[in-house]
Amino acid sequence: MADDLDFTSLAIPHAPNASYPLRSGNVLRPLIDGEPAFRRICEAIETAKQSVWATITFMWATCQMPDGRGSPLDVLNRAAARGVDVRLIFWCPDPETESLKTNAFWGAPHHFDQLRESASSIRIRWDRAQPGYCQHQKSWLMDAGTEAETMFLGGLNLNPHSVVAPGHRGAGQNHDLYIELAGPSAVDVQHNFVQRWNEASERHLTDGRWGAGSEADLPFPTRVPDRKGNAIVQIQRTIHRGRYANGHATPQGVVFQIAAGERSNFDQYCSAIGAARRSIYIENQYIAVPEIIDCLRQALLRGVEIVAVVPAEGKIPEELALLAAFDNFTLSGIAGLDDEGKRNPVWIHAKLMLVDGEWGTVGSCNLHHYSLFGNCEMNAAFWDQATARALLSELLYEHLDRDISGLNDHMALQLFGQIARNNRRLFENGDSRWQGLAFSLLPLSQSA
Repeated sequence: MADDLDFTSLAIPHAPNASYPLRSGNVLRPLIDGEPAFRRICEAIETAKQSVWATITFMWATCQMPDGRGSPLDVLNRAAARGVDVRLIFWCPDPETESLKTNAFWGAPHHFDQLRESASSIRIRWDRAQPGYCQHQKSWLMDAGTEAETMFLGGLNLNPHSVVAPGHRGAGQNHDLYIELAGPSAVDVQHNFVQRWNEASERHLTDGRWGAGSEADLPFPTRVPDRKGNAIVQIQRTIHRGRYANGHATPQGVVFQIAAGERSNFDQYCSAIGAARRSIYIENQYIAVPEIIDCLRQALLRGVEIVAVVPAEGKIPEELALLAAFDNFTLSGIAGLDDEGKRNPVWIHAKLMLVDGEWGTVGSCNLHHYSLFGNCEMNAAFWDQATARALLSELLYEHLDRDISGLNDHMALQLFGQIARNNRRLFENGDSRWQGLAFSLLPLSQSA
């Protein structure tokens, strides 16, 4: 363990086979939806004193940061011009993922032209994933290794459809979030970045890196940050076998055989669902892995109230839809109301789960085969009632237009199901005057 506390009594067990240990003393701040999240990230970039490091999957050419700050590269170039060490790890798709290049900053000749034209002094390395998979982590590290450090983990891409203010819901827009982290577990986010930077697949190629100093590796961190709060956190990952080799131990951790891969995200999801006693709230782009769906089925049989919020326009796996046979299961999407009174489905891009109002996870990991078994992913799992409760309250206020602060987690999810099914009834009758945004994705004839 990373400290002297006894974690064996936690109601939700942690993932024991992981690169990173449980650490107490953290503080967490949820940032829901793109405009508030990226505004806060930009503020942290603009006040960084020493370094700004990020792992980026997609970066749309048309993406603009909030409040007229310009493109993401504009924001990062300004930080580098102040002398801040700006380092980015971008995903470089392989032939099997060629179709995803369109919105990736993958090291094409015109990307290098863009960097030259802006006289960019940032440092970049490009990194491929296991063929057919994706380097899918989305993390931002400010002043890593200093007393002022703060980290951001989540699912938001640098996508114009994601940089949207809460409540401004239109067709093609995304719902997502980041979580800001400070405290002892920040060192593990730093360790992950160093491990990936040092072994980025394209680093030895002339077109596999950019910037003076990008040829140099980074030292692994040696110091655990001071306590900042009370939350217990474990940084968890998906890493494909054979992708990285150096299992250098994180501070106060143990050597982890990363060459064999890591599936602590999968292990934690299964463990948390299996330990749920009252409620499970999920927002995820995909819920399609049979093992996860079976865990959810077993929880429903135990009487756990479950709400799963997924894209309203996505294909619903048959196995997931069958869970609607349970009265205590709600499968929901969200849809905003435009100026003409029309409902527009909002794409759920979030990857979060909250259990029993006391545990949660936020990060990049979808509940599908790619994220759980092949991509490079990273989540922050947390054992902290205050954070879990605040996040549930804020999300349900947005989705239901209802304050649930006076309800326990089980009652809150029951209320979610009631409102979602009532909104479905209005939807089927052509009435867009719903309460909030949430509506059941299953016709009332199929839902409980």
